[in-house]
Amino acid sequence: MMLTPEEKNRYNRHLILDKVGVKGQEKLKAAKVLVIGAGGLGCSVLQYLTAAGVGNIGIVDFDLIDESNLQRQILFTVNDIGKPKSEIAEKRLKQLNPLVKFTVFNLRLSPQNAENIFKNFDIIVDGTDNFSTRYLVSDTCVKLNKPLVYGSIFKFEGQVSVFNYKGGPSYRCLFPSPPKPNSVPSCSEIGVIGVLPGIIGTQQANETLKIILGFGDPLSGKLLIYNALTTEYLTINILKNHKEVDKITANTFIIAEQDYDEFCEIKQNQSSKKSIDFTTFKTCLNQPDYLIIDVREAWEQPQLSASNLLQIPLDEIDDRLDEIPKDLPVIFICQTGGRSANVIDFLIANYDYTNLINLEGGIKS
Repeated sequence: MMLTPEEKNRYNRHLILDKVGVKGQEKLKAAKVLVIGAGGLGCSVLQYLTAAGVGNIGIVDFDLIDESNLQRQILFTVNDIGKPKSEIAEKRLKQLNPLVKFTVFNLRLSPQNAENIFKNFDIIVDGTDNFSTRYLVSDTCVKLNKPLVYGSIFKFEGQVSVFNYKGGPSYRCLFPSPPKPNSVPSCSEIGVIGVLPGIIGTQQANETLKIILGFGDPLSGKLLIYNALTTEYLTINILKNHKEVDKITANTFIIAEQDYDEFCEIKQNQSSKKSIDFTTFKTCLNQPDYLIIDVREAWEQPQLSASNLLQIPLDEIDDRLDEIPKDLPVIFICQTGGRSANVIDFLIANYDYTNLINLEGGIKS
């Protein structure tokens, strides 16, 4: 694809770079990259791919912008709260580079639509934050033979790898089985330092550009681990597990028929939990027949005042089990309902509690 005079001016720093040049920039213009998730990782990936001149970029995200996103999701502003992430991301990115074509999928990625979406793109970039979607993305890439640029973040640590690249290992080669439910909290439950998605997202963007341009050493067969507290990088090797790959490429494995929530034990986990909404919860305040336990930190707002309220922060649960009775209903609360649900799962699995209730949606609702 020939470059226009406007493109030659915009991408001048690439054109004079010996490993890119005009031919490399033409490769970028012709490339089609799909980014799954327009959150912390996705925002950074999308900005740099757009600025670099990747000609066709797809964005998959069904979520709405929340005020808590603004700490790290740098495409959005306070004026965007409540609006679809994918649509606002496209709007901002067009302002950055109107020469790029965007395709927006304002929907939830599912086994039923994944192959149809992925088939029109060359490279898939995973910016998701849950295991069921990661396995869906990886399996679809293996099935369609698409390279996958993977990234994940947790508190102060991030990971980057390239899967299914030129016959290299897949995500299942590194993680054949998902972790136990709620053993790895999400960012909304445990937090993340705001700059980390930017650091890992730019690494993902760099791996994507390396694949398109055909230079350097992509992180295929390698997992790059970054520690933001020590500013240290660690790279570990990933061996290809042919059994895992062959299982996905087999004709009997049909993506649309898979239940990834069941595979990750999400449905089973959800069905075993009792929950109440905020309206019902309010009727339990100051009622001696219930105990309410707030697992948030003391600084989190809004705070409740009730005679039957007990504060036990998440990291103190193990040490204060004697304060959690088994002979009356105990309602666990937190900011969004995630941490409290995790505590309940932990207590049920390890201490045989049967009287625990989760405040669905958390105290903010």
